[in-house]
Amino acid sequence: MEFTPSPPVHRVLCADCGTPIVPNSANMCVACLRNTVDITEGIPKQASVSYCRNCERFLSPPASWMLAKPESAELLALCLKKLKGLNKIRLTEAHFIWTEPHSKRLRVSMTIQKEVLTNTILEQTFEIEYLVQHGQCPDCAKLAAKNTWSALVQVRQKVPHKRTFLYLEQLILKHGAQKDTISVKEVKDGLDFFYSSRSHALKMVDFLGNVVPIKRSSEQIISSDVHTSTATFKYTYSVEIVPICKDDLVCIPPKQARHLSNISPLTICTRVGNSVHLLDPATLQSCDITSTMFWRTPFHTLATVTDLVEFTVLDIEPDGRRTKGRFVMADAQVALAGAFRSTKGIHEDEEMMDFDNRGVSNQIYHTRTHLGAILQPGDTAMGYHLTNSNYNSDDFALLDSDHIPDIILVKKAYPNRRKKSKSRGWKLRSIAKEAGEEGETGNARGIVGRLGGRDQKKVEEDYEIFLRDLEEDPEMRSAVNLYKAPEVEMAPPEKKGGKRKPQFAMEVDDAPPEEIVKTGIGLTDDEEEEADFPEIQLDELLEGFDEMTLGASENGPTTTD
Repeated sequence: MEFTPSPPVHRVLCADCGTPIVPNSANMCVACLRNTVDITEGIPKQASVSYCRNCERFLSPPASWMLAKPESAELLALCLKKLKGLNKIRLTEAHFIWTEPHSKRLRVSMTIQKEVLTNTILEQTFEIEYLVQHGQCPDCAKLAAKNTWSALVQVRQKVPHKRTFLYLEQLILKHGAQKDTISVKEVKDGLDFFYSSRSHALKMVDFLGNVVPIKRSSEQIISSDVHTSTATFKYTYSVEIVPICKDDLVCIPPKQARHLSNISPLTICTRVGNSVHLLDPATLQSCDITSTMFWRTPFHTLATVTDLVEFTVLDIEPDGRRTKGRFVMADAQVALAGAFRSTKGIHEDEEMMDFDNRGVSNQIYHTRTHLGAILQPGDTAMGYHLTNSNYNSDDFALLDSDHIPDIILVKKAYPNRRKKSKSRGWKLRSIAKEAGEEGETGNARGIVGRLGGRDQKKVEEDYEIFLRDLEEDPEMRSAVNLYKAPEVEMAPPEKKGGKRKPQFAMEVDDAPPEEIVKTGIGLTDDEEEEADFPEIQLDELLEGFDEMTLGASENGPTTTD
């Protein structure tokens, strides 16, 4: 094989430093060429972006505002749009360089190419620093003015408690439905949501229809100015939630019950979504009542959770053949809590129930329940005492007295755990949408309970019941966001004759509310906590990302993503 030598490589000396290089049109090495020609000339090394802290949007020139997460592709495109001179070079790569969230700075690394001489392309990498300037977008600027709203959503529920709106607030936060809300105002039977445009109000109405059963009606308000011949349109949407809540005792009208697969009229509400789920605890037969069905033939509840009575399970026999989902049919023997407890040395007080004074507290009741999977002998359950109740309902009066049970058990209770002053290791976020509050979410008290007054104590009790429902119902807990409590302080020892405030109660100026569960006998050393108490696991909690919010301050906006 004949050897073929490679063609010789001719080299010349750099005109500036004398380094041997391959000949080029400039006769200079790369280092000298970079020192001589700056391809970044005309591109500013510093720029600024406008950021609205209230709605968390960035200004996209010339006048539009857009949502962009930190270090996202949308924010990078917005930053590059702010630069001048990019049309004269070729951009090959750009990415963010990490900075402290509170530094109000954004750093972008860019790699560009440009032809400097004939057939000579130079590549260079440099950094650009952006200053995040806080300002207000036109929509948020209306917060300082009055009567600037264009659409109003009035949400109402004719019930004597606020637990539905406490749960609705958490659903709104989880799905981010509060982003377009200008302000929220609490009224007697519900909430008012104000919006700057009609489309935002319609979006909220559609969201409410997907999470709770509602009846929707709209009203158009028109105000005109005869001097300028202009008219201002304001739209009001009225939304009424079905007045049935979880664990309520319901008596369906007999005629309607026959159309619902002939279910027993006496049922309990097990869940409320976009429809009401009712269950007959005696047969495990269930039905779903949509908002259309309910408002066609409306009916009311017989009793609510405030009417629940505490019972002790003496014996229970589950029937494994009759199950439906998480419910298991069982025959139970129950008695009133404390029925067989020795009362020697304990005198009766004013809080003693009427049937205790009549000497029937030690009676044993036989009932059929759907809680056979979780109840054991010795457990405590909450239920409705129909024997000693008088309901003002025509539908209930039509029922055959032989088919009305003495007791209807609703849920399992944990009285020993509730008697202990134990801190909760989790917290809830709230919507901050009143005057003087920045941001959309916060750690302060929620939108429910701001009115104060004589009903504040009732709101505090509803809030404590709502927290207990979250602890005891995993299905309900999965629909909301729970956050880790950064600093959990144990409640101080209860003073004799004093009142104890529930854990993580809403901050008010009134006197601390009383504990809901009132017992004449406290928790002794011999009484231990229930072993099956549904503790909230650490993996169910979310971290608070306050420190990762741009421009976050002590009272500034927080994020729930």
